[in-house]
Amino acid sequence: MKDLSLYHITRPSSLKANAPLLIMFHGYGSDENDLFAFASELPQELYVISVRAPFAMQPYGNAWYAINFDEENGKWSDDEQAKTSRDLIATFIDEVIEHYPVNKDNVTLLGFSQGSILSYAVALTYPEKVNNIIALSGYINSAIIPTNHNTDDYKHLNFFCSHGSVDQVIPVDWARKTPAVLDGLHIKHEYHEYPVGHGVAPQNFHDFKTWLSKLI
Repeated sequence: MKDLSLYHITRPSSLKANAPLLIMFHGYGSDENDLFAFASELPQELYVISVRAPFAMQPYGNAWYAINFDEENGKWSDDEQAKTSRDLIATFIDEVIEHYPVNKDNVTLLGFSQGSILSYAVALTYPEKVNNIIALSGYINSAIIPTNHNTDDYKHLNFFCSHGSVDQVIPVDWARKTPAVLDGLHIKHEYHEYPVGHGVAPQNFHDFKTWLSKLI
């Protein structure tokens, strides 16, 4: 079998064919093992894939794009690198559908932090490739999505969005803008906040698991 374009680990489905697909994207400085801890608690019919971001960091960890710090610009993201990762993920979805016994019409992306930002970007740039998005502790970066939206392309999408109300890494105010953006695109969604920092509360996990179970 030809190597796929992104390194990943899998938990096969209990189904032998046409399994609903869940692809996980970790946050800045982490790796594919982080979110994979959720896999054992998720419905067995899901084919779960957890992906390693393409840019290695020193001394360890990986990123979907660089986050830079300097006195003049403060903290800023490399949006061109983010677009590269966005397009790489889109290609990876096609490769996964070709190589694994999954249902191309039931694809869910789950992202945390940077992985959440990229999941938003993939869904809003390549809506034909995905169905559901679980966006944990992220926000919509308008610089890495198209501006010429055709809302008809988005009518099948469904988003579960959540954020910690005391997130010290990505301000909750950034996430609170998400529902208005999705409303403007006529995209089905839920938005939740939990009394935690930059992480996933147990109730958050329970809520998105319940939400996803109804869609697969």
